[in-house]
Amino acid sequence: MCVHGVGQQQSGEEQLLKEWIPALRDGLTRAGASGALRPGDVAMAFYGDLFLPPGRTLDTADPFLSAVDVASGWETDVLLAWWAEAAAVEPQVMPPAAAGTLGGLPSSVQAALIALSQSRFFAGLTERAMVSDLKQVRRYLGEPALRAAARARVHALVGPDTVAVVAHSLGSVVAYEALCALPGHAVRELITLGSPLGIRNLIFDRLDPAPVAARGAWPGSDLLGWTNIADAGDVVALAKDLRPRFGERVVCRLVPNGSHAHDATHYLGKAETGQALSAALR
Repeated sequence: MCVHGVGQQQSGEEQLLKEWIPALRDGLTRAGASGALRPGDVAMAFYGDLFLPPGRTLDTADPFLSAVDVASGWETDVLLAWWAEAAAVEPQVMPPAAAGTLGGLPSSVQAALIALSQSRFFAGLTERAMVSDLKQVRRYLGEPALRAAARARVHALVGPDTVAVVAHSLGSVVAYEALCALPGHAVRELITLGSPLGIRNLIFDRLDPAPVAARGAWPGSDLLGWTNIADAGDVVALAKDLRPRFGERVVCRLVPNGSHAHDATHYLGKAETGQALSAALR
């Protein structure tokens, strides 16, 4: 089973599977497991439509969002964290310290959005899309009904024959929480790609179930394996190593995704993803 990330509200299960399944097969081929995935083996837990306002169809344009729509507090903190991380890994991105004269909140938010537009990571992503993605993460963490509905989409597809869950970006948070809420599930491998799960304060401390003594719950039995894969330049996956938060059992891998560090298909097509998936399929 697959769980997508942010920004898919105008998409759907079948559209995403047309991109994900070939990429998954490429990853399996790179891992020497060509043919391990059969037709009908993969389902997509789609929750993107939950972020659309009631009464709107999937072909309706998203509302126009800009810097003034970024709320103070959590949204601003995440945006500034993205900026700092992008500047740390990409020399062409102006670091926050160089923004010197920016005193007020709106100007600092605008500076962050301008700086991030110079990042290869956010290449081609409009200011409206960046703010929209930011708000989707905030809404998932802050709206209990939406959170429960997204997790229910995962629950509906987890059955006794579900051997692996492959989750990207915000989808890794949805999948993690959904599996934690399903004691006795039979999933043998959780594969998280470009995951923000390890970001302290902003994500990790807001998880359900809540961490105990700075340690997150294990999302299954002792038989569950967990592989976390990140690109060193992936700004969303600020904490590449999840072991300090979830324990030494998490297998953490770094992969080179090029200029599109957070792209789901780039992650799916890597040998590291194929290796983790093929082990579960065996």
